[in-house]
Amino acid sequence: MSGSNAKAGLALAVLGFSALTGCGAPGEGGSSLGNMVLFAGTTVPPAQKKVLEDVYCPPVDIMEGGSAIQAFAGGRVGESSGLRSQISIGNLARECAGQPDGSTVVKVGVEGRALLGASGAPGRYDVPVQIIVKRGDTVIANRSKRMSVAIPAGDTQGTFAVIEEGIVVPAADANAFEIEVGLGGNGAATPRRKRG
Repeated sequence: MSGSNAKAGLALAVLGFSALTGCGAPGEGGSSLGNMVLFAGTTVPPAQKKVLEDVYCPPVDIMEGGSAIQAFAGGRVGESSGLRSQISIGNLARECAGQPDGSTVVKVGVEGRALLGASGAPGRYDVPVQIIVKRGDTVIANRSKRMSVAIPAGDTQGTFAVIEEGIVVPAADANAFEIEVGLGGNGAATPRRKRG
């Protein structure tokens, strides 16, 4: 290729690149073709609100008396020979994301396990989990989840996990709230029998 042909080819390549990218920086309009490449459409999408990750995020506490629930057979409460099941909390986690309006969105995770006692039998066991976000005596959110954990035949334990998301803490409380979780409810640790 001669020197003049090489210069002409370079000029065309530069022009082709300019036509593709258009004028202006990404997000400032540009050409329709450039927008098609960058945004999969001819229009520039609105700017996304920035989520702030470095925000106040307190540890998760367990409510008093809420770390475990036990069920006993035949009125033998407190006797190890009468224990049918015990459900307890194992691991806790939380995630907080600050919003542009100053509020914080909280996600809480709870893991635990169910164990069979001397009088227990395999089956599905109800697990009631309560998650409370509060500031002092003011409750911001009170979420209850009821799920089940399976203990298969030939085994003595099973595990469960609960994830609760979308808890919004207002901006006024975003720097001084607490997160509490606990197990409890009416007759929570009783097995559910399959209907046949």
